Amino acid sequence: MYRRWIGAALALLLLLGAAGSVLALERLCVHYIDVGQGEAAFLAGPDFAVLIDAGDLDGTEVLDYLKALGVETIDLFVVTHPHADHIGQAAQVMRSFTVREVWMSGYEHYTRIFEELLDAVLESDADYFEPRRGDQRQLGGLTLQVLNPMEPTGSIHESCLVLRAVYGQVAFLFTGDAERRIEEDLVRRGLPLQAQILQLGHHGSRTSSSLDFLLAVDPEAAIYAAGRDNEYGHPHGEVLNRLKILEIPVYGTDELGTIVVCTDGFTYELAAGREPPVGGERAVKDCVDLNTASFQELQRIIHIGEGRARQIIEERARRPFRSVDELRWRIDGIGDKRLADIKAQGLACVKGVTED
Repeated sequence: MYRRWIGAALALLLLLGAAGSVLALERLCVHYIDVGQGEAAFLAGPDFAVLIDAGDLDGTEVLDYLKALGVETIDLFVVTHPHADHIGQAAQVMRSFTVREVWMSGYEHYTRIFEELLDAVLESDADYFEPRRGDQRQLGGLTLQVLNPMEPTGSIHESCLVLRAVYGQVAFLFTGDAERRIEEDLVRRGLPLQAQILQLGHHGSRTSSSLDFLLAVDPEAAIYAAGRDNEYGHPHGEVLNRLKILEIPVYGTDELGTIVVCTDGFTYELAAGREPPVGGERAVKDCVDLNTASFQELQRIIHIGEGRARQIIEERARRPFRSVDELRWRIDGIGDKRLADIKAQGLACVKGVTED
């Protein structure tokens, strides 16, 4: 795998080589939130807030993250498509924040989680809109361009919303789970695809990020959202190899945690929420002890945001943790899969206890 070269490539400041002069705007920060094997991005501008997707089921990472940022109102909530790893926390978002407008593709998905989202939208005061290719929305200095779909089809991925967000001279492309057939259509129609920051389609799956599409977007950096050691093997080696050949740096939430790109519309900087492990392992002395770590230190552990860190502190006050495995039944939202992610990260520990 080629993931190790991305850690070395991570730079805290990346400057655009744009010619000419431009007046800087107030900062826009795009947060690619670490939600494990799911997806959520939050665009926080000086006078607008946009959420694109809302993570996976059985978690509160999106809610915890937005609350930590002090968010109260979301101007636009975009649901790219109704798969559970993109709408897992969407109903809770609708009920926890003031949401002014909701965008969906119009694709009907008969699942409990999607029906719960629809109920939450109907219960709210939010406006509802099903955008189509060519639609455009201005939010302060941000322009959102809709590239897909023309109309919903019988395929959930082909009906996926694809958005290009432009702020000054800097563009971000959000592809959801759009796959090769949609990418080919976007390229063939000559739609405006160029973007400095590309969110890789379908979590870096080989079903997306075709060569022609990458050449059309011509990104300076690619970002994917995936869970550490996920069962799907995302990101796939073919995609990483293609990016390496094209000399496009790639950053993933599985290795780096939440990734934040901030821009003034002229330059941008990219930073990650946690540093990648060296060689895939950490020394015991660097582990985060569940029984003694501070509130901030606990949040270095994958899947542990403010809410779960607070719960760990409350739980250990009642009875110390005897093993990392106890997170499974003592902390809300930590199931077998997230526990496996935590143990694979190798950061959480209970000192003095030997784990199997």
